[in-house]
Amino acid sequence: MSGIIVYKSKYGASKKYAEWLSEETGFRCVSVKDAKIEEVAACDTIIVGGGIYASGFAFTPFLKKNSGKLKGKKIIAYACGASPYVKEFIDEVIARNMKDDLAGIPVFYCRGTYDLKSMSFADRTLCKMLRKSVAKKDPKDREVWEEALMEGDENNGRDWTDKANIKPVLDAIKAA
Repeated sequence: MSGIIVYKSKYGASKKYAEWLSEETGFRCVSVKDAKIEEVAACDTIIVGGGIYASGFAFTPFLKKNSGKLKGKKIIAYACGASPYVKEFIDEVIARNMKDDLAGIPVFYCRGTYDLKSMSFADRTLCKMLRKSVAKKDPKDREVWEEALMEGDENNGRDWTDKANIKPVLDAIKAA
């Protein structure tokens, strides 16, 4: 079986998971910007990964653009985010993003990182504004993602990446 891992990593978590998957499978990993669709389409198994931003998966533009060339391939996806896993939220993001040609592609969640220092100016500004708003809420009334937002601060980022999170992806690769 031939395979490839295509990832889009803004702050490093998706790349870290791609590298761990590569270690376990022997599949080459390549960033979306460096991926050549002919090389990707020549593989039997394609793993795509990326962050969740504004309730969208970073890998969906790649899949949508190339869905015709990837028909009949075994495609598995993983998504990274700062929040702990919440099934209802992930199911909602999957329903919103994995439609039409992308419907049925399994998506697994791998918790990522949160580090204001490494963020772009725009992302850092947005997170700081959100943190100020969330700080005014009673902690017992906060959503799970709001708690994750409050865990990191300007001086102390958080890294929740864990190699154990790739197990469901590896199991999906092995499944017929």
